[in-house]
Amino acid sequence: MAASPFFTLHRDLPREGPGNRAELDAALAQVTLPDAPRILDAGCGPGADIEGLLDHAPDAQLTAIDGQEHFIAQVRARWGDDPRVTALFGNMLDAEGPFDLIWSAGALYFLGIETALAEMHKRLAPGGALIFSELVFLTQDPDPELHKQCLIDYAAIAHVCELEDKVRAAGYRLVSCSAVSDAAWEAYYTPMDARVKLLRLDAGAELTKVLDEAEAESALWRKYKRQFGYAQIVAVRET
Repeated sequence: MAASPFFTLHRDLPREGPGNRAELDAALAQVTLPDAPRILDAGCGPGADIEGLLDHAPDAQLTAIDGQEHFIAQVRARWGDDPRVTALFGNMLDAEGPFDLIWSAGALYFLGIETALAEMHKRLAPGGALIFSELVFLTQDPDPELHKQCLIDYAAIAHVCELEDKVRAAGYRLVSCSAVSDAAWEAYYTPMDARVKLLRLDAGAELTKVLDEAEAESALWRKYKRQFGYAQIVAVRET
């Protein structure tokens, strides 16, 4: 079966969302894990963060789960011989836990943030940490063009302060909330922009539409990156 135009673009990209090792290191420096933690990489994509997670917790048992089979195939190709890593194809809620750390780079929106916070809370061991990134407005008065496009792309987007309130209301202690850096965004968009240019050389109508949307997405972020972006949340199960 031929790949969909979306995955023709995204297949084999290094990341499926903004992030980099510096962001991971900064987040994990704020939590204390047991000697052999149980870690869930929820919505792991091609597994870009697995190496960093294992560097911080060399004796971890890490479950990486994603709803796209070819991403799980990439994870298994790299980590299949490592007994610490279990790669599962499925919904992230299929991983029951308990986990000492749940890491999710830009993927909880698939569940809806309130549902995701509640469900991840159930899967955390007492005192376990949830680290995730979520698209937010960084200003109370975003430009009308940005506001309109964000509501089309992600109707649940809210101001960063509202996200913090939702985290606390779901039974977590908020350790930190920080805007994901420009470098982390470029780690996602720069390879994708290069892929867009390459694929345009031989793109049909359906693929061209996907390429146009991807190009518009990265251009929107570069134009308005001080008004919206990902917030990286570090939180601990408190109740």
